[in-house]
Amino acid sequence: MHRRAGEIMFTNKQLRNLVIPLVLEQLLSVAIGMADIMMVASCGEAAVSGISLVDTLSVLLIGLFGAVASGGAVTVAQYIGKGDREKVARASNQLFLAVSAMSCVFMTVSLLGNRQILAGTYGNIDAEVMRNARIYFYFNAVSFPFLGIYNSGAALFRAVGNSRVSMKVSLFSNLVNVAGNALLIYGLKMGVAGAAISTLASRLLSAAAICFLLFRGGDVPVSRKIGLDRPILHKILYIGIPSGLESSIFQVGKILLSSLTASFGTAAITANAVTGNVGNFQLIPAGAVGTAIVTVVGQCVGAGEYRQARQYMFKLLRAAYFFVAVIGIGLIVFREPIFGMYQLSEETTRLTGQLLCYHCICCMLMHPLAFALPNGLRETCGLP
Repeated sequence: MHRRAGEIMFTNKQLRNLVIPLVLEQLLSVAIGMADIMMVASCGEAAVSGISLVDTLSVLLIGLFGAVASGGAVTVAQYIGKGDREKVARASNQLFLAVSAMSCVFMTVSLLGNRQILAGTYGNIDAEVMRNARIYFYFNAVSFPFLGIYNSGAALFRAVGNSRVSMKVSLFSNLVNVAGNALLIYGLKMGVAGAAISTLASRLLSAAAICFLLFRGGDVPVSRKIGLDRPILHKILYIGIPSGLESSIFQVGKILLSSLTASFGTAAITANAVTGNVGNFQLIPAGAVGTAIVTVVGQCVGAGEYRQARQYMFKLLRAAYFFVAVIGIGLIVFREPIFGMYQLSEETTRLTGQLLCYHCICCMLMHPLAFALPNGLRETCGLP
């Protein structure tokens, strides 16, 4: 792990090897998410609407402990850049403790306050939509700890530059999700409950798989000692909590928008859900770049190579802007054939077309700068 000052830290090949698996992982996740919604669409628009309301709310909660995982990845990447394997192991241990505790708290609150949280957030929505939302929210809440464990393990592998592991685990879990949906929704006719159980099972298995790979291999040193390491935990939270608050502000805005949309009826809720589902394809490059920046810039900062950190960050941002624009234009051009796969009503299709155009244009202008760039700025925080 020792290197000479000024030595190039990442070649173009290394950058490609880091970013391409991240793109494929997110592409897979979005594609499976689209398949998920299309499968649920066979149960009616009320089912799609109920799931979309829960997903919007869950993203806020998941984003909070996901931000702590990101803070842990930043800390680990910096210690890797310094060549300190002992602190890498200790930081990995503290990351798991922090995320597990936080996700368990959110799970408990969501289970106990299921109806009150949904009613307080979305008000008086259609009774069938609320019934579906409550069912999905119960199972989704139980999956929070498993998702937290997976996110922590995946963040650690990415911090050392090995993004192929999380890609393979994501492939496995998403295939389980699709197979579960096919069995439970189409075979056993369980509707929203079937989709929820399938999601829970896939997250449980992904958590088990990432832990098995983490403790079996030697890519990421992990301390097996259970206990608080206050200085390192403080560094993780110092980065993770502001990041979580930043993410929360954005997600609260989305929840307020969903709450407003819910007052317009099921067609508007479904149009908003499908727009988000399809529009996620455009965000894949920026998401992959944002994740890669944690590793690349973090290791550069840890090694004291600030000039290289800036060069890599802006190089990755330029690539993100190019691909976000190309994909956005493609989605606008081919939106009608895409919507045909969702079995939407004529009114819902019209609304979805309008929303998707607005979404794609705004993302072309702002998304990489708003969501990928901040990851590079966080890398300068918490360095001992």
